[in-house]
Amino acid sequence: DRTVPMLPERLSNELCSLRPDEDSLCFSAVFTLNENLDILDEWFGRTVIHSDRRFTYAEAQEIIETGRGDYAEEVLTLNRLAQELRRQRFRNGAISFEREEMKFQLDETGRPIGVCFKEQKESNQMIEEFMLLANRRVAEFCSHRVDANGRRTPRTMVYRVHDTPSEEKLDRFRQFILRFGILFKASKGRAVAREMNKLFAKIKGSTEENAVTTMAVRSMAKAFYTTDNIGHYGLAFPSYTHFTSPIRRYPDMMVHRLLARYLSGGKSADKQTLEELCVRASEREVIAAEAERASIKYKMVEFMKERIGEEFEGHISGLTEWGVYVELDETHIEGMSFLRDVEGDFFDFDEQRYEIVGRSTGLRMTLGDPVRIRIKRADLQKRQLDFDLLLPGLQKSRPRVKNRR
Repeated sequence: DRTVPMLPERLSNELCSLRPDEDSLCFSAVFTLNENLDILDEWFGRTVIHSDRRFTYAEAQEIIETGRGDYAEEVLTLNRLAQELRRQRFRNGAISFEREEMKFQLDETGRPIGVCFKEQKESNQMIEEFMLLANRRVAEFCSHRVDANGRRTPRTMVYRVHDTPSEEKLDRFRQFILRFGILFKASKGRAVAREMNKLFAKIKGSTEENAVTTMAVRSMAKAFYTTDNIGHYGLAFPSYTHFTSPIRRYPDMMVHRLLARYLSGGKSADKQTLEELCVRASEREVIAAEAERASIKYKMVEFMKERIGEEFEGHISGLTEWGVYVELDETHIEGMSFLRDVEGDFFDFDEQRYEIVGRSTGLRMTLGDPVRIRIKRADLQKRQLDFDLLLPGLQKSRPRVKNRR
């Protein structure tokens, strides 16, 4: 429910913030594009920006949908170009990892009172595409010095890179989705990206969408910061960096300093020093992502703590030899039901078929199956939710087994 600024608050919230009707000092990437998205001219440098109007994403989205509002012509032009940039990116082999972002509505004490989902609309995509353009072109500009004769000399730069997926991880993913009857034919190169996009379009809105998308993300390499450019596989860019968020991401600050140095004709920066900072930034990013996941999980448990004993509809999102993970349909909150606690039968995990099978009833459960659960326990300290799996016709009929260990 709050932001902890990386920089002193007077900088991040005032001097560096693009507040309307005020002059702000900026580092700008300025492009002239034609309708074919050719970059006719580009310029990087220090500027003073005087913002005439601050839009929320919702306000910009309304203009896109209705064609009416402040600066409608400019917004619609930008959106038209952004959508074409987006199409071009996917034609070149970018992967469309679009996942719903969960947000909690909190009361004045910080207690969660509701769940909502942040949907990516065209106004979000519009900003994203121009940020990607700036990040890509800054990376390309800083990577080489070009002399009067057109000779290119490499320069040290901080890149955001994403490696190609390992064939071993992809093979595990292929076996996983085969359980849903989905064939994944590609094994390497750009064909993997094309196949991924087809898969995401196919499963959109299905009960297994979340499970399959999660496993797809895990099959991919992790993006990180380095001075050795290997390109960005997920975005299909040969060079990419992070330039657009210097107030909240330290690598962007490093890139601003490098861009300023190279614009003024400075020599190439020390590679070893920057590589050490890249390693540090990548490590901190992982820790921050884990903290974010933990805080969301904590709020999930806190939200459901008030609902112990209540019943909800959900679907199976994961299976292990000791239990079934269930994601609730309405809120996407996930918990576990231990197999030893399921009344009406004893269940075993068939790893080969990826199913839970009842010994006496023969009941089979697998990923995506709809189920009904009751909230059993909510442990805030461990950030764990326990569900009772309610299987029709099985309650109170569990077979008795003597001396079972």
